[in-house]
This record gives sequence, C-alpha cells and structure tokens, in this order.
Amino acid sequence: MPKHFILGKEKLWSRRQLLQLGLAGAGVTGAAALWQILHLQTHSRVRIPPIEIEASEGVANPMKMLRNFDYGTVKQENGRTIREFELTAGTSIIQLNSAVSYNIWDLNGSIPGPTLRAKQGDRVRVLFLNKAGHSHSLHFHGVHPAEMDGVRPVSNGKATIYEFDAEPYGVHLYHCHIEPVTRHIAKGLYGMFIIDPPTPRPSADEIVLVMAGYDVNDDSHNEYYAFNGLPHHYMHNPIRIYQNQLIRLYVLNIIEYDPAVTFHLHANFFDVYRSGMTMTPSEKTDVITMGVAERHILEFAFRYPGKYMFHPHQDAIAENGCMGQFEVIAAS
Repeated sequence: MPKHFILGKEKLWSRRQLLQLGLAGAGVTGAAALWQILHLQTHSRVRIPPIEIEASEGVANPMKMLRNFDYGTVKQENGRTIREFELTAGTSIIQLNSAVSYNIWDLNGSIPGPTLRAKQGDRVRVLFLNKAGHSHSLHFHGVHPAEMDGVRPVSNGKATIYEFDAEPYGVHLYHCHIEPVTRHIAKGLYGMFIIDPPTPRPSADEIVLVMAGYDVNDDSHNEYYAFNGLPHHYMHNPIRIYQNQLIRLYVLNIIEYDPAVTFHLHANFFDVYRSGMTMTPSEKTDVITMGVAERHILEFAFRYPGKYMFHPHQDAIAENGCMGQFEVIAAS
C-alpha cells in the first residue's frame, strides 16, 4: 500500500487534501465486487414484502435503515481488495414526537449512522470528516493496530483515515470515543459494522435493529428510547415480513445510561449467534439480555400470519419508545 495513505499520529487532513489524493473516487472492481454482486443476488431470491420508504428530510428514517447496507466503494490496490467508506460527522435536530425535538450529532446525515458491511479479509478504509463543531473520532470494534483505534480527537473541520483488515467476522459497531464518551454516543455518533464470514450464511431476510436512548434534559437518564432512531416508529409502521421466511436480525444495544436491556420477541423463539462470531447458534430463547454495545444475530421464522410485538422486557423502556411490531404476511 502506498505510504502516503498512512496518517502519522498527529497528522489530520482536510477534505480537499483527501480528494486530491483520489481517495473519494468511485468504482467497483475485482474479486470483492464479484462477492458483493453474488451476495446481493443470493439475497434477492429471498422474499421481502414491498415497503414504502418515505422521502424524508429528517435525520432518522427507520424504514430505510432496516435493510440498507453500505458496502462502500471497492478497489484493487497492490493485489489487495480495498473497501472504502466515507463518513462525515455533522449536527442535526431530530423530532422525537410532535412536541419534543432534540439536538444531535449525526453521521452522513442519519441516526444511527450507516450500517457498514465488508467480508472478512477485506482491507477497510474509512475516510472520516468532522463537521460537527466539536472534536470527534471513530472507534471500530474488531482487531486492528493501535494507531487505527480511533481514540485520538479529530478537530472540527479536519479529516483522518482509518485503515485496517476486516476481522474477525461477526456483528461489530463503531462509535465516537471522545470524552465524555457516553454523551458523544448518546447524541448519535454510532453505527453497526458487519463483517461477513468467508462462507456466506444461508439466505435470509436480513434486518437491522439498533436500540438507543435519548437524554433530552441532560440528567444522565433517558426520557425516550427507539429502534433505528425514532420512538414507537415500528409500532405505528410494522415491519412487514413473509410467513415461514427465515429472518436474520442484526440487533445492537447502544442505550447509554442503562446498564443492560433485554430483547423479547412475541409468540416465537429465535436462535442466538452471539456477537455474530459463530455459524452455529448457542441457544434458542424468546428473550435475551444485552449490555451496552452488546450485539447478536437472532434468527427465526413466523409460522402464523398476524402482528407480533418485539421490545425490551423492561416495560418503562418499551413504553417510552423502544417498541415495534412485525406484520407477518401470509405466504401465497
């Protein structure tokens, strides 16, 4: 890899400098592109009900978030597959309900940030630009060198590059790691990072659910909770799935200020793949406890049509926004 792509410990670049290096170019090439195409073709055979995704100028779009994976721009450099992502931190206002709005930090204009996806062994390159007014960073869970750990502040108006091999396979996450870390995460700087195994998992309807909380009065206590950004959204707009279709649920708990929450599925049980780092389920249950930043793959299929709730089994958390429904459509 050319040495000019590696940032020194104190070197931060502007967006213009990154562009001058050609790091923001488009194009999909090589074996990784073939893997991506085959992956999408495989999952295109999975039955997914049509879903209306409303055009929104808001920072949260839960229906789009469900099945939207960012595979980045794929390149070949010196015989290596490079999967390149661009993430920009900004500021937004989210409307939590008809009466309450809240100032957040966002990534690429959304909360949660994009769900990044790579294959084990890919070289991941993340171009991070900070336009959010305060110093921020991106810390990726996984294995990487110390200089890529994302604990060094990136000041407002500056940029940096994180580069590392995608390993190990599993469900990971990324988030800001600038103190106070709890506040920086709680105000929106987080997202899911999926590394697929070398041998693909069986075809399934793949869905992302990120649980988060909102402390709107800065008392270190959450007043609202949400799946994929907006409180109660999936109660009013159930997630449509087909009867007897295998569902692969990528679930992340990023609720700060609460030490742990549960995830419960009504009228069904799910297979648990802890941290997504195994191809064999560890257990079957209908409720699982998750600490902050814990994440799992949960797989299930519904036998009967109808609407079925999912939520944490802490009622106060569910009643304050972290609640949704699956609408199971009869197979025709």
